[in-house]
Amino acid sequence: MDKKAIQNFLSQALTFLVIFLIVNFIFNQFFNKPEETKTGIQFYTSSKNFAQNDTVIFHIDNYTDHAITLKNQCPNAPVAASKLNNGQWTPVTYSAPVKCEGTKDDIIQPGEKRQIKLHTWSHELFKDLGNYKLTAELDGQSMESNQFEINNMSFFGWLWTTVIYQPIYNALIFFASILPGHNLGLAIILLTILIRTILLFPNHKALKSQKKLQSIQHKISALKDKHGDDQQKIAQETFAIYKEHKVSPFSSCLPMLIQLPILIGLFNVIQNGMDPGSSYLLYGPLKAFDLTQVDTNFFGLLDLTKIDFIAMPIIVGAMQFLQVKLTLGRSKAKAAKPANEMEAASRTMMYVMPVMIAFFTASVPSGVGLYWAFSTLYGIIQQMIVNRQHESTETTIKVADDLSNKEKKELYKKKNEERKKEDAGDDDGTIRIIKA
Repeated sequence: MDKKAIQNFLSQALTFLVIFLIVNFIFNQFFNKPEETKTGIQFYTSSKNFAQNDTVIFHIDNYTDHAITLKNQCPNAPVAASKLNNGQWTPVTYSAPVKCEGTKDDIIQPGEKRQIKLHTWSHELFKDLGNYKLTAELDGQSMESNQFEINNMSFFGWLWTTVIYQPIYNALIFFASILPGHNLGLAIILLTILIRTILLFPNHKALKSQKKLQSIQHKISALKDKHGDDQQKIAQETFAIYKEHKVSPFSSCLPMLIQLPILIGLFNVIQNGMDPGSSYLLYGPLKAFDLTQVDTNFFGLLDLTKIDFIAMPIIVGAMQFLQVKLTLGRSKAKAAKPANEMEAASRTMMYVMPVMIAFFTASVPSGVGLYWAFSTLYGIIQQMIVNRQHESTETTIKVADDLSNKEKKELYKKKNEERKKEDAGDDDGTIRIIKA
C-alpha cells in the first residue's frame, strides 16, 4: 500500500472521528437526559414481547444499601410464573430434569444489576401464547415483574431454528450420545468433519477459482499501465479477463459465507444446547437421551462451555495464519514488493485475519474455538491439495508453451534457410539470369 493510500485512509479516519465527537457532544448537551435517581429494588423482564421458544430474561437491579438474595429453588425456576386466563392470573409450574447438586442462591450486591436467564424452564413455562408475569421473593417481600406477552415465532426465526440450529444441535447430540463417555469435544470434531465433508465440493471449487484469480493478477496489473487513469476502460477489460478465464472476484468469499451461519448456530448450541430446556428441539429417538450425561470437559484441558483466553486463541490464530499463507501461495508470501493493490491487501490480510480470528476465539466458548481449529486444519489439507493441483496445471501449461515456442522457432529457421537458398541459387549450381 503506497503513501498516498495510507494518507487517504488516515484522513478519512480522522474526519470520521471529528464528526463522531461533534455529534456525540451535541447529543449529550441537548438530547441525552440525565438518568433519574432510582431507589429500592427493580424487578423487570428484558422485553415486553417474547417469541415462542425464546429464552425469557429478567433483571434485578439492587439500589439498596445491602445485599439481597434470590433463593435457589432447583429443580423449579427461581421465580414463579403466572398466565392471564379469562382475566385471572393462573400459576404455571415446571420441574426441570436437572442436577441440583452445587446450585446456589443468587446474591445481588448493593448497586449491582443482575440479568438472569430462564432458559431451562422457558419452553415449558411459556409454551402457550398469551400474557404472563413473574413473581419473586426479594428482601422479605413478594415482588411482581411487568406483564409480558408470548407471541408466535417470526418466519425468519422459524427458518433459522429449523434449517440451521436444529440440524446442528441434533447432529452434535447424536455424536455425543454414541461416543464413549459422551464427550462433547469428540462430538464437535466429528461434527466438524461431517460439515466440512458436506461442503467439500463447493469449497474446493471456490479454492480453485481463487488460485485462478491469483494467476491472472499480472494481466490485471498491466491494465493500469496500459490505460492510465481511465477507470471505465480498466473495469471493462478486467471483467473481460474474468470472463475469459471463467473466474469471479467474489469466489474466495464463498467458504467464509457458508461457514458463518454454521459458526453462529454452533455458538448458540454450545452456549445453550446442553441445558435440558433445549431437549424439545431433539428429533424423535434422541429425546430419550439425558443431556446431563454430556461431558463438556475436553480431556481435562478445557471446559468447552467456558471461554479460554490464551491457549485456544493462539492455536486458532496460528492455524489461520498458515491457511492464509497457503492460500496466497509461496510467490506472494516471499515477494519483496506486491505487484498491485489487491496483492498488497492480500498480504496485509495474512497478518490481520489471524489476529481477528484469535480475538473472536477469545470471546466465545472454547467449543466454538475447537470447531474453528479443526475446520481450519481440514481447510489447510484441502488448500495443500488445491495448491499441488494448481502447480501441476501451471507446469503443464508452461511445457505446452515451451513446445509451442520451440515449434515456432524451428519453422522460422526452416523458412529462413529456404529464403537464403533462393537468394543464392539452385542446388545444381545454375546461375539465375536477371534481365535488365
